[in-house]
Amino acid sequence: MKPAPIEPVMKTLLAHKQEFQTTALMNVQEHYKTPFHVLISCILSLRTKDAVTGPASQRLFQLANTPEAMINVDVKAIEKAIYPAGFYKTKARTIQKICKILLEKHGGQVPTTHGELLALPGVGPKTAAITMVYGHGIHEHIPCDSHVHQIANRLGWVKTKKPEDTEHALKKIVPKQYWRDLNDLFVQFGQNICVPVSPWCSKCPVAKYCPKVSVTRSR
Repeated sequence: MKPAPIEPVMKTLLAHKQEFQTTALMNVQEHYKTPFHVLISCILSLRTKDAVTGPASQRLFQLANTPEAMINVDVKAIEKAIYPAGFYKTKARTIQKICKILLEKHGGQVPTTHGELLALPGVGPKTAAITMVYGHGIHEHIPCDSHVHQIANRLGWVKTKKPEDTEHALKKIVPKQYWRDLNDLFVQFGQNICVPVSPWCSKCPVAKYCPKVSVTRSR
């Protein structure tokens, strides 16, 4: 099957962006616009639905808005603020550990290199990439979560088994002008239209390009 053309798909999704519900991390980027808030919100989002992540982030940042303030908050108060985020007790401790390291090793600032971010507790490739791209505005990565991984494979752009392999493959074929938008677009698209099970192909603005599905057989 022929892969979907990259530029028409990206241009179409960008044109339809306002029709999709925004993600929790997009809302954080819009409201707070700092690397610290993006990093911490991304930690909260792991294995947690957006409907929980957004309010949890808001409650936490009302409690403490900087690394300095965060380490002076009792961990139980952080747990209460971010509940019912998945693994909220572990995340509360991780957030304080990160803030302590930021203060002790980075002058209270979020590191600007991918390697330094990966050295922080609880930070994996996706979180590091999201912080680089959406926190620092450094567009050297394509943050790749389950939505990006699944949709890129559905479109025939890549044939990969793991999200980290998907990022490397996408960087070879996607024009750099789209790197910043790709994660936001595909997460929105994956939450609203191209869902993991029974995607809404009949409502999909890029269905005519997709090699995997037929609109006539879609819901």
